[in-house]
Amino acid sequence: MSASDRRRRREADQRSGAAPRDDRKITGKNVDGGWAARAAKGRDNKAPRAEDDRRPRRGDGESRGWDYDRRGPARTDDTRRPAAGRGRDADDRSGAARGYDPADRPGTSRGNRDAGDRGASDRPRGGDFGRSDGAAERSGRRADGGTERRASSERAERQGNSRGSGGPGRSDDSGRSGGVREGDTRGVRGGQPTDRGGDGGRFGRDGESRGGQSAEPGGRSGRDSDSRDSRGGKRSDRTGDSSRSGSARQGGGKPAGQRSERQRADRPDPSVPSPRKRRGEPVDVAREVALDVLRAVRERDAYANLVLPKLLRERKISGRDAAFATELTYGACRSQGQLDAVIAACAGRPVGEIDGPILDILRLGVYQLLRTRTGAHAAVDTSVDLARAEFGQGRAGFVNAVLRRAGEKTADQWIAELAPADPVGKLAFEFAHPTWIAQSFADALGAQAGELSDLLAADDERPVVHLVARPGEITSEELALVTGGEEGRWSPYAVYLDGGDPGQLEPVREGIAAVQDEGSQLVALALSRAPLEGPDQGRWLDLCAGPGGKAALLGALAAIDLFTVDAVEPSEHRAELVRKSTRDLPVTVHVKDGRDTGLEPGYDRILVDAPCTGLGALRRRPESRWRRIPADVPELVTLQRELLTAAWDLLRPGGVVVYSTCSPHLSETLAVVADFVRRTGAEQLDTRELLPGVTDLGEGPSAQLWPHRHGTDAMFLSALRKK
Repeated sequence: MSASDRRRRREADQRSGAAPRDDRKITGKNVDGGWAARAAKGRDNKAPRAEDDRRPRRGDGESRGWDYDRRGPARTDDTRRPAAGRGRDADDRSGAARGYDPADRPGTSRGNRDAGDRGASDRPRGGDFGRSDGAAERSGRRADGGTERRASSERAERQGNSRGSGGPGRSDDSGRSGGVREGDTRGVRGGQPTDRGGDGGRFGRDGESRGGQSAEPGGRSGRDSDSRDSRGGKRSDRTGDSSRSGSARQGGGKPAGQRSERQRADRPDPSVPSPRKRRGEPVDVAREVALDVLRAVRERDAYANLVLPKLLRERKISGRDAAFATELTYGACRSQGQLDAVIAACAGRPVGEIDGPILDILRLGVYQLLRTRTGAHAAVDTSVDLARAEFGQGRAGFVNAVLRRAGEKTADQWIAELAPADPVGKLAFEFAHPTWIAQSFADALGAQAGELSDLLAADDERPVVHLVARPGEITSEELALVTGGEEGRWSPYAVYLDGGDPGQLEPVREGIAAVQDEGSQLVALALSRAPLEGPDQGRWLDLCAGPGGKAALLGALAAIDLFTVDAVEPSEHRAELVRKSTRDLPVTVHVKDGRDTGLEPGYDRILVDAPCTGLGALRRRPESRWRRIPADVPELVTLQRELLTAAWDLLRPGGVVVYSTCSPHLSETLAVVADFVRRTGAEQLDTRELLPGVTDLGEGPSAQLWPHRHGTDAMFLSALRKK
């Protein structure tokens, strides 16, 4: 008998005053919709299933019009109690199939409502959702003529069956309305509950935004705060969902402690990817580009500061995404040694035994965990996503395990556990420097070695972008106004920028400004200010010109007095960079070895900005600190001495050579100058006087710039005059 027939008979009984007939098997909670009656008649000759059996027979689901694989068993009658074979989890899942609009009653579980509280006429819409008879069930036909399916479709359309639609009636990530498919909800992450709220205690992945990113296109809720419960500014609460996290369900279900062993066994496996991940959707673009740069640095010995800007432009990444990608890339490169020590401790093996691509992902994840404000769940999940997208679930599990262990301790706790015992080694580990580099800094500081921690901290920070205004074209004041920057402290041509892509600035595109560290500007200025014996004939030489920054500044200064500059660079590629930097300037580029140029002697001023270990510019070349080894120093020192000797031979009597390196290592600085003065009898000028206004340059006569004192690279320079 259909539900409409039963209703008509009940109304007739009420009019006649007859006692109501008990047509259906009523319990204290709900109505079974005829299941018990059919079972009693022996339909299909099968015994009823046990109460603990949580899943209905497929035959039942098909006869009721359920899409079992997509939605799971859902009730089709508001006044029906859960059948013995289904259990409350199955009944509370899909609001669309229950005969009410989830948008009207968000978060309400109707499985515990008594049938006597409302009659068939109380259903909001959908007509009569009675079951089909036995013949229709066996043949797969629907007794309701498709009424339920049409009603469900209308409700799904009305509640916005799409991702990121917001509001309590929003569908899940796979585009289905109502509840979450079994297996999609995450109850536990790596054995630990997450810290999200909402959804009746459910710690689900599907509705959260990844890495603090809003699910709405173009929206972003902020990575540092990592608001993973928000979607376009709204909580990702799902309607009519029963909790699977171990807390009591909203609908009055069994508390966690009373649930059966079978129900606990049915809890979804946290390692199973969500539908979003199974579909292979792209992971966070900022983390993707950071990972690609790390891989280029590891595999091709590329420079992060050259690869990253190119990738950002190619992929049209800007704004906060670009800033986040930059922080992740440079930070992971700078911190590599510290990160590798933590990874090795968590993985139980040396990092050399971990595949390179997986190691890149681990470095990116551990950096976020220990050295940024990114939430732990965001750092782990997005790293697992990266691994799964490329290598599948097996390696993703390894990444997950290592990062879970890494996140169990703070950065300070890892430092206390893994750092060497000696003071310099401990500081080096804390600020992510090789110990031999930290020791070389301490040696160069000399009596001020107590500043080592400040120096290492400044060297470990992302530096401010410095611009140079081209003399004769634009002043630093004008450049600061145009770019929104701040005038520099030491160089009259320097401007500081807080961030952004300097390549997009109009003065830079027009060639009247360029990116150049203020310390490098001071080196070129020192050469132009050095006192000569005799008049300046206007022949200047940059003996190690690539990539052209100092040559361009010297060329602009020379152009004011109608002087000329020769620039020497042995590499054709770098020589081309010098040509681009010095276009429209009185600079002639020579592709020559600086030790044997074949140029005519008689230069008034020569700059020897010698190749070096680059230890003073590590903050701008983050990967360099882990590429250099102490064995590099002797070979470079030999080259530096040879270049300085070649420059001396090209210098006229009374002329000046400025020797500089972007390294404070004593073997590359004071030792080279002292040996040269001993061999040639060169006159050492007080280089500090060539940098007016700059303080704390050392004891002299050479000058040493420091990141923690001057905000520049650690440039060393010494002025030598030929007698």
